[in-house]
Amino acid sequence: MNAIFLAQTDTTAGFLSLDSARLNLIKGRDPRQKILRAARDLRTLKTLARVPAAHKNLIRRSRKITFLFPNGEAVRIASGDHKSFFARQSWFYSTSANLSGREFDLNIAENLADTITRDSRGFFAAPASAIYKLSRAKIKKLR
Repeated sequence: MNAIFLAQTDTTAGFLSLDSARLNLIKGRDPRQKILRAARDLRTLKTLARVPAAHKNLIRRSRKITFLFPNGEAVRIASGDHKSFFARQSWFYSTSANLSGREFDLNIAENLADTITRDSRGFFAAPASAIYKLSRAKIKKLR
């Protein structure tokens, strides 16, 4: 079984793991619900999804943006202090550190996590990342 980490991501306090079904379970969601992946860098993202040529520059320059690729994968490249979390692993499933449909509660999040990773920012809830759906030539903002 893979560990559930509580960490401050580049967007909000989040749970990270290599086990998407377990993340859904602790959040009280459908175990089959897809979860976005946070990738260490552009090279890692390219192993998870094919990047349409028309959007390569946008993706390379993006910060705090999740992209939904034609293969159904949702991927965000980690940035800022959060990037240091990826020293040993190139990607993680990532989701907000709250129960499904509820506000962030640090006590609940700490109880649900196997490992708590604090940095100088502490833990805080913030708006979710923007999501853009990509096709071969078009882009559509979902959130």
